[in-house]
Amino acid sequence: MALPALRIIGFIIGIFLITLAISMVVPMATLVIFDRTQDIPPFLWSSLITFIAGLALVIPGRPENSQLRPRDMYLLTVSSWLVVCIFAALPFLLSLHTSYTDAFFESMSGITATGATILSGLDSMSPGILMWRSLLHWLGGIGFIAMAVAILPLLRIGGMRLFQTESSDRSEKVMPRSHMVAKSIVAVYVGITALGALALWMAGMNVFDAINHSMSAISTGGFSTSDNSLAHWTQPAVHWVAVVVMILGSLPFALYVSTIRGHRWALIKDEQVQGLIAMLLLTWLVLGTWYWATTELHWLEALRHVAFNVTSVVTTTGFALGDYSLWGNFSLMLFFYLGFVGGCSGSTAGGIKIFRFQVAYILLKANLNQLIHPRAVIKQKYNGHRLDEEIVRSILTFSFFFAITICAIALSLSLLGVDWMTALTGAASTVSGVGPGLGETIGPAGNFASLPDAAKWILSAGMLLGRLEIITVLVLCMPAFWRH
Repeated sequence: MALPALRIIGFIIGIFLITLAISMVVPMATLVIFDRTQDIPPFLWSSLITFIAGLALVIPGRPENSQLRPRDMYLLTVSSWLVVCIFAALPFLLSLHTSYTDAFFESMSGITATGATILSGLDSMSPGILMWRSLLHWLGGIGFIAMAVAILPLLRIGGMRLFQTESSDRSEKVMPRSHMVAKSIVAVYVGITALGALALWMAGMNVFDAINHSMSAISTGGFSTSDNSLAHWTQPAVHWVAVVVMILGSLPFALYVSTIRGHRWALIKDEQVQGLIAMLLLTWLVLGTWYWATTELHWLEALRHVAFNVTSVVTTTGFALGDYSLWGNFSLMLFFYLGFVGGCSGSTAGGIKIFRFQVAYILLKANLNQLIHPRAVIKQKYNGHRLDEEIVRSILTFSFFFAITICAIALSLSLLGVDWMTALTGAASTVSGVGPGLGETIGPAGNFASLPDAAKWILSAGMLLGRLEIITVLVLCMPAFWRH
């Protein structure tokens, strides 16, 4: 790894840290509004430490006439997320006087928009900490969109080259310059967040809770201001608004920009969007009817509970409306499967992503047709893109290592004495970015606090691996990567 490249990487990470330090002003302002000024010093010190660290990396300056190669982008991507998480943990460490392990776990869960938590007593917790958790989700969400749109296609990760232009159609650019696209995506992200907060406030939340939950929903994160998550609010309108915002967060943000710029049907015509919406509606109806038939709830009430929880799991948000793990074995297994799906590429959602399932179906169908017609030339296309060998290989590699990563983490957790249900669902939910697992310990009604420290570090690694599409991290483990 060349020294100029390391200086550029350090310079960029320094800018990220300065941005993080400045963002700590938001929870401090929140504490002033709530007249909790005695809670400000931990954030002030955290901000100061983070700012100084960022400044130390920026002061040497960016080397002239040097650019990052694609291989350097792997190190930048992984190191920037890791370093930001290290410093974002400081407010938890200094405010809650918790161990650094717990603080880092909460920070990693926030930045990666996973939503797994070690905290309880949220209803009476400092508003500064609650705002910081939601803000980490929000910052991590827009960070992942930028990475999914700009970086991952360049690195040819997991089939992301299918989306290497800003438009779903290769022949059309959303805007002439990529930085203009980035600005437009940020504007859309901020706009949806503001509209979501307004809608949640009108539905029955107070302003503080509405802002927190809107940031958490659009980033498909899942942190709440109550231990009971969204079950704390009984108004159906609150739940339906949250469902809409979660879905909006799981759709490709570049297509929002394309729609605003005049391509009216960009979202509707996208095969990812069609597949995700169709799957959600079908699951709502099937599970909703089953839930209604096995309980005494009215059909619309049963549908609301199902729609909320299914959307939360599929979009990898992790909000909960009651403990769905108590609904029976059928729903338990279904929710476990749904956690792998995820939203669309270029969204804030985690998981395997819906496009990989759709591509897998296209490949299966083509192979079956090839068996029937051995001499036929079968064209394989997805969303207007030709599925060449490189894309197929990339998708298969990602999917294989996604499964292997979950298996390895689950096995490691069981080695630490964690029961099989907690180990397996904890591994799956952190790598997929869902947040809560299943079972009494880490289910929708529990949290990760009681797990051993070693388990929390392993799960934190799982969150990072899942968020960065796994291959981005694994490539750094290759000795050849570090050779010039």
